Amino acid sequence: MTAIYSEDTIKTLDWKEHIRKRPGMYIGKLGDGSSQDDGIYVLLKETFDNSLDEFMMGFGKEIKVTISDSIVKVRDYGRGIPLGKVLDVSSKMNTGAKYDSKVFKKCVGLNGVGIKAVNALSSSFNIQSIRDGKFKEVVFTEGELQNDKKLKPTDRKNGVLVTFTPDKNMFGNYYYISEYIETMMRNYVYLNSGLTILFNGTKFYSRNELLDLLNENMSSPGLYPTIHLKNHDIEIALTHGNQYGEDYYSFVNGQHTAQGGTHLAAFRESLVRTVREFYKKDFDPSDVRASIIAAFSIKVEEPIFESQTKTKLGSKDIAPGGPTIRNFIHDFIKTSLDNYLHKNQETADILLKKIQESEKERKAISNIKKLSRERAKKASLHNRKLRDCRIHYNTKDDRRLNSTIFITEGDSASGSITKSRDVETQAVFSLKGKPLNTYGLTKKIVYENEEFNLLQAALNIEDGLENLRYNNVVIATDADVDGMHIRLLLITFFLQFFPDLVKHGHLYILQTPLFRVRNKKETRYCYTEAEKVAAIHKLGQNAEVTRFKGLGEISPEEFKHFIGKGMRLDPVRLRKDELVSEFLSFYMGKNTPERQDFIINNLRVEEDMVQ
Repeated sequence: MTAIYSEDTIKTLDWKEHIRKRPGMYIGKLGDGSSQDDGIYVLLKETFDNSLDEFMMGFGKEIKVTISDSIVKVRDYGRGIPLGKVLDVSSKMNTGAKYDSKVFKKCVGLNGVGIKAVNALSSSFNIQSIRDGKFKEVVFTEGELQNDKKLKPTDRKNGVLVTFTPDKNMFGNYYYISEYIETMMRNYVYLNSGLTILFNGTKFYSRNELLDLLNENMSSPGLYPTIHLKNHDIEIALTHGNQYGEDYYSFVNGQHTAQGGTHLAAFRESLVRTVREFYKKDFDPSDVRASIIAAFSIKVEEPIFESQTKTKLGSKDIAPGGPTIRNFIHDFIKTSLDNYLHKNQETADILLKKIQESEKERKAISNIKKLSRERAKKASLHNRKLRDCRIHYNTKDDRRLNSTIFITEGDSASGSITKSRDVETQAVFSLKGKPLNTYGLTKKIVYENEEFNLLQAALNIEDGLENLRYNNVVIATDADVDGMHIRLLLITFFLQFFPDLVKHGHLYILQTPLFRVRNKKETRYCYTEAEKVAAIHKLGQNAEVTRFKGLGEISPEEFKHFIGKGMRLDPVRLRKDELVSEFLSFYMGKNTPERQDFIINNLRVEEDMVQ
């Protein structure tokens, strides 16, 4: 039957209805908080960015953030929103002061959208502006105005207090991971000298700016003292290590551009050109940048981002009528880095040696890489290791943040996931048996081992994360000893050769239920023994209990529940005090007695698991 296309088909949604109907246009994706780019963190960031813009314009040196029981509060001590416009800026689209570059010259929030998205996607939203002895308060529910309160006198300091609770009808049973928020807060203070942030009582402040950022994110000391270069609108900190790949932290006007953009491309190009000119050698770009770790920040007037989430810069010029970003960055690096290397000969010698070592290794495996690419093409065509999806992370599609690849083992498990998945955004990569323990091996093994070669090709990470094809890389194995071992072997592979995949929050473990408890009226899936006991208590002692021994035992119809909207993902995270080299050495090295002692000392048997 053909749908009728008439005047009644045309609908006009008001601002809050449109945001709730199409949240991806405003915050990227919803999510449950397990991923750093989930919507609940974007809501916090959008709110915080308004306070940060006040600081950047010279008003208010402290911002307080508190999160408790899903209630988020952000308090700044800036000028405060003009009291007659508090309602407008929180509920009228395309309303704000940032269209006037004289008031907010180099800020992040330019479109007057962010705080409205927070409002519309929150079950409760309260905004207060304190200005010159008076304050104005407006209260909303799901974007609907509840109370536009009258002006009242106050003795509180000028500024803005925003309180909101993300709507569970939109985000489900979400949760905040404090480590993600702490990383966000640290990045803010690294990029804004003089700013103090209090997050749930913990103080964040940086004296050494991007130097502190690198020290926080490096898993081992650099090969040479970190090079730190800056002027008013640009700052760079860089060194080289012994890890594989390139690791960048790029920022525009204090905004973490996780996807890079024109500024990062210009930085990578300018670095190679300057190094070539300094040493008077035509190095391959990959050899210059191999094992680099760098933090890079610039300030741009009226920046253009490729999406509302502002993770990739699209601007060509540093300011309207000003030089191009490419020329601005190149001129700065050419002068500053060249001068630094001339003045610091020891660092220049270490850098040269590192480049030469990278060149030697690259040439040693070049033939292997050529053969491996051919094998990868044939294997992917004939063995169907990869069941791909249509939407990928390295595209401009609004759904790219949902792009996921499940890495699973065995035909039955991969078959169930393949039949259950969303073919638009979910891909499946099937392993054949247990992968190799790569600890202590060189990168040659990535190309010599068919499984790893195909996995690398599927993810498209040979040259770094810039062309990563899936935002979420999910290890999906059985919840038994063999499955746990496969997980550990895969994590070892990524940490050994592609650590930035873990550091940037792309690697996850899929949680699937251990039990199904059901009676004639209801079915419950349980992920722990405690959940099973509670389900039996709820459904009755005569309820049928099924123990899932492997993913292959879960039917495709059931699997849809576990990889859909309510999918449970545990992010693979490394704390600052967990150095990658030490982590791998302990868990994957030859220290078997030490590891046995660790397991014995840390083994706990839960009371509800004792039969």
